[in-house]
Amino acid sequence: MNLGRVTLAAALSVFAVLSAQAQSWPTRPIRLLVPFVAGGSSDIVARSVAVRLQESLGQTVIVDNRPGANGAIAGQLLAKASPDGYTFMVGSIGVFAINVALFKDLPYDPLRDYDLLTVAVRTPNVLVASQKVAASNVKDLVGLLQKNPGKITFVSSGTGSSDHLSAELFWQRTSTTGIHVPYKGGAAAMADMIGGQVDVSFQNLGAAAGHIKGGRLRALAITGDKRAPQFPDVPTMVELGFSGFEVYSWQAFAAPRGLPKEIRSKLEGAVIAALKSPQLRQSMDELGFDVVANTGAQFETFLKQEITRWRQVVQTANIKAD
Repeated sequence: MNLGRVTLAAALSVFAVLSAQAQSWPTRPIRLLVPFVAGGSSDIVARSVAVRLQESLGQTVIVDNRPGANGAIAGQLLAKASPDGYTFMVGSIGVFAINVALFKDLPYDPLRDYDLLTVAVRTPNVLVASQKVAASNVKDLVGLLQKNPGKITFVSSGTGSSDHLSAELFWQRTSTTGIHVPYKGGAAAMADMIGGQVDVSFQNLGAAAGHIKGGRLRALAITGDKRAPQFPDVPTMVELGFSGFEVYSWQAFAAPRGLPKEIRSKLEGAVIAALKSPQLRQSMDELGFDVVANTGAQFETFLKQEITRWRQVVQTANIKAD
């Protein structure tokens, strides 16, 4: 028996099976991990895209919320998942970029453990106040902080999130202090703000827009490079004299490293097509999200830049994970 021929035949047989599986993918439901509780920015994007993926792929897409550790719990689940196209994730800037600097023993490496698919959307943060807070603008808030040092609560979707870092930057630039109260997601933080249990937050505009329009939260400023079309009367932080205070949060899709080429191409293409659909683009725009929908290669280049940027911010503020 020629062992060389047998080994080659076995390898070709395995390749044929994998190729056939890739061509027929998907044949069963797909799990879409979300690193935060339902109702936040990642969850909104996940559920919006999932509906369109079910139509284009012909399989159920199950949104699986796994909050905790600023998204590190879901991040680790993704890293350990089988690279077969049946598990992928939509996560935030914190999950992909900030956690790398925040956690010394992060149980996953976004650049090593993931097949990066696309940056889905981006949105500036908006400085919002509870209706119980006696501040109708940023000047009022600064005055309130000066009169009550270390007493005004600033809530965030988690330690090291873009909303947390925005607050840290705000305190540094105004020479004030506040109490940081981290939550397991922006939706829970805003729920307590609406209820009056906590005071102020730099929340993602996309997630907070509905509460602002409904009068449940008061918008004081936007962290983008221009005013938000849906809130033309709300100034940017730069307009108010805070130069360089431009902070965007973003949501992106990734899968476990090692997807078969055919499956990766189909999944990446389906997600990008969903994001670019006129209906989803319009709904994202109304919520304050700008659709990005770039390629996986472009995402990788962008992620390397973001990791470098946020590592510097975390080290300067000496932020420690809870």
